Amino acid sequence: MQARMNVAQAAPEAYRAVLGLEKYVRANVEHRMLELVKLRASMVNGCAFCVDMHSREALDAGESSRRLFAVAAWHDAPFFDERERAALALTDAVTRLGEHGVPDEVWDEATRVFAEKEVADLVMAIATINVWNRISVTTRTQPPTD
Repeated sequence: MQARMNVAQAAPEAYRAVLGLEKYVRANVEHRMLELVKLRASMVNGCAFCVDMHSREALDAGESSRRLFAVAAWHDAPFFDERERAALALTDAVTRLGEHGVPDEVWDEATRVFAEKEVADLVMAIATINVWNRISVTTRTQPPTD
């Protein structure tokens, strides 16, 4: 599969705007949590480029391969604490945003375990990775093969 375009070259101002969101979430969401959220959304969206990037970045930051593999089946995996589970549930709900939006039980759990600003930052992180996924999937951006 060949890439269709390089959005950073074709629309540099738009790309920089998304990069601004990325910089914000990196500064405001705990790194380990952020990588789990990015990896989960990328798995749900089928974004090979982002799954590769965020799994490698998480490994480089000291995350265990066992936990990373388990993100695909996080509901049944015993490796995640209640805050990580709430973040992963919110990631699934926002990424698969259906006709009825985010279910109350998912939102209520997120707001129970996170402060309001933390939930807002998580929503921004989930929205941002979904933008990156949609850009990469649409343009067929491929991960490096090395």
